[in-house]
Amino acid sequence: MDLELTGKAAIITGGSEGIGKASAKIMCEEGANVVICARRQELLDSAVNEIKATAKGEIIGISADVTNPDDIKNVVESCINKFGRVDILVNNAGTSNANNFETVDDDVWQHDLDLKFFAAIRFSRLAIEQMKKVGGGRIINVTNLGAKQPGANSVPTSVSRAAGIALTKAMSKDLAQYNILVNTVLIGLIKSGQHQNRFHNEKGVDIEQYYQERSGNIPLQRFGEAEEAGNIISFLASGKASYITGTSMNIDGGTSGVL
Repeated sequence: MDLELTGKAAIITGGSEGIGKASAKIMCEEGANVVICARRQELLDSAVNEIKATAKGEIIGISADVTNPDDIKNVVESCINKFGRVDILVNNAGTSNANNFETVDDDVWQHDLDLKFFAAIRFSRLAIEQMKKVGGGRIINVTNLGAKQPGANSVPTSVSRAAGIALTKAMSKDLAQYNILVNTVLIGLIKSGQHQNRFHNEKGVDIEQYYQERSGNIPLQRFGEAEEAGNIISFLASGKASYITGTSMNIDGGTSGVL
């Protein structure tokens, strides 16, 4: 299926690993030009080199802290300077930060909201200006299952991600008149660099054994692959998703108890 991405320009935050990198790879293979950003330039360079091997479009990596408004502005301006437009924004940056409510202080709350919620607001505000110029666009906000089903020891992530869902719906209503479509994907248990770093590198856990042991409550009995999430994100970014806006889609192997 041709996703009609040839010549489109995309910005993907948190694009050096996992879901962000997988989404960038798929979009580039479909002919899109992509800017990925993350904090560590060495990981960005590695991702860019890997993606270039199969890309039809161009890709660049820009080091950025998405909690910094100046860095956000630089990423968007770099996309415009390099590719002349912005058609797609994937707000993917963020890490899991799940704790008991009583242990979370104001600084932790603020950082999580800056990373996962305000970054999406600030990127979207700048990208929308450019999308209007080209007659429309796509914004995909990456959230997670806890946003709809917060559990014990789930803050601040469950709250910041729930805010991301509300933001998605509100933006979809405001921006439909400009043909800017806004959706969110709710991520379940997906293999990621975060798991590799936290459990394998730091704690010496066999990562495949970890995935197997944690799969028991997933109806499909396995963790998802980053590429599986990237496929859905790329579809929502495409011309084939032209009548889908204001929706949330679970990518969770059937785990969620709610639609």
